Amino acid sequence: MIATLGFSPTEWQAIGLSLKVACIATVFSLPFGIFVAYALVRWNFYGKHFLNGLVHLPLVLPPVVTGYILLVIFGVRGPIGSFLQDWGLVFAFRWTGAALAAAIMAFPLMVRAIRLSLEAVDPKLEQAAATLGASRSWVFLTITLPLAVPGILAGAVLAFAKALGEFGATITFVSSIPGQTQTVPSAIYALLQVPGQEGAALRLVAVSIVLAMGALLFSEILARRASKRVDGA
Repeated sequence: MIATLGFSPTEWQAIGLSLKVACIATVFSLPFGIFVAYALVRWNFYGKHFLNGLVHLPLVLPPVVTGYILLVIFGVRGPIGSFLQDWGLVFAFRWTGAALAAAIMAFPLMVRAIRLSLEAVDPKLEQAAATLGASRSWVFLTITLPLAVPGILAGAVLAFAKALGEFGATITFVSSIPGQTQTVPSAIYALLQVPGQEGAALRLVAVSIVLAMGALLFSEILARRASKRVDGA
């Protein structure tokens, strides 16, 4: 199978690791994304604008800066990294660190999409449920969350696509170790540094385009189905 498709074992490892990192980054950051988006839309609290700026900071910071900050904080000598190492959890120069970097870089896109969806939910529906005796958590689970499903799906898939293509923060935080931390973007960069490897790089570029386009199309299909269910409810 590998021979017929033309990919080397190292390239397959990079593809598999990219999918693994993107999936884990999306799944683990989604609950936090929903919580932060809901807090920004529905709650008034001191430091709200600071939180909003902090969430979107990875969008405007150079990815290398984000990766360096992660290395300082989550490295084996960092304040959080040294503590987690005692529990057997290491991020620096591990695939887990690639997932963490991808999640942080993709988090703003996720929160933004979910926030827009939550802002479109009519607060009067939530207020009506509350007057009937429903608790705040029950209102969120039965009214707010279902109505925001299209935005949640869009945010999750956008984050997945962003995580697939993350390069700067990842290579700074976990380097590019074949079979361990080398994702598709870092593999493409490594191949472009070697004369005669343009064909292999082009194959991985094609894979990146197919995966990203597939994720976007899948997001559109899920969002439309969710919108029809919400409209029909």
